[in-house]
Amino acid sequence: MSAPLLEASGLRLSFGAVPALDDVALSIWPGEVVAIVGESGSGKTTLLRVLSGLVRPEAGEVLYRDPAGATHPVQAMGDAALRRLHRTDWGFVHQNPRDGLRLGVSAGGNIGERLMATGARHYGGIRQAAAEWLQRVEIDPARMDALPRTFSGGMQQRLQIARTLVTHPRLVFMDEPTGGLDVSVQARLLDLIRALVADLGLAVLLVTHDIAAARLLAHRLLVMRRGQVVEQGLTDRVLDDPQHEYTQLLVASVLAA
Repeated sequence: MSAPLLEASGLRLSFGAVPALDDVALSIWPGEVVAIVGESGSGKTTLLRVLSGLVRPEAGEVLYRDPAGATHPVQAMGDAALRRLHRTDWGFVHQNPRDGLRLGVSAGGNIGERLMATGARHYGGIRQAAAEWLQRVEIDPARMDALPRTFSGGMQQRLQIARTLVTHPRLVFMDEPTGGLDVSVQARLLDLIRALVADLGLAVLLVTHDIAAARLLAHRLLVMRRGQVVEQGLTDRVLDDPQHEYTQLLVASVLAA
């Protein structure tokens, strides 16, 4: 816990005249779950994409600390280095699992591909790891050779999580992982994510509009509005005693629902 895994400062980005990020700073430590909440258009998904190197900010910097302790400016990384980082030490779980899966490749193949990208070559070992991870995300290993397009939305999301976590990344970016799923499926998925995060000691940056999901999963909370972080702190403190009027509105809207 001595040094952040990722830290950002002074991030700015506009789309035309609209500020998507306005002097945003953030840090996340190993094993910590940080949720970024806010209404649609608040800048939370843009922030996630900038932090993960998928979008370049107009100002500010994002620093990543590798397993050896050396820091690297994310925006200065070449495409090949960034792809390698996303295959190994980082993971990304998309809101739509179809963005994170190859639908024409079997369930086991989706998991195995990520292992092979990090150097695994033994077919039997890869297949065994895929079976173990399918079981871990509550998918019957007998479905290993089935195509993801034959799975339900909840199963596809659990498969995407298995594909992402099989290489044991230290930092995982999650963009609305329960979005678009039925409420009962959402609850099951959140319980699964919470158990995996605790078991693997992952650091997670979670974007969500779901205050209940943030309370369940996150140690710390950032509240965004119009490209700015208007409040941040320990999750329970922010939600039980919100200081900013916008956070108060967010919490009140959940209580009234």
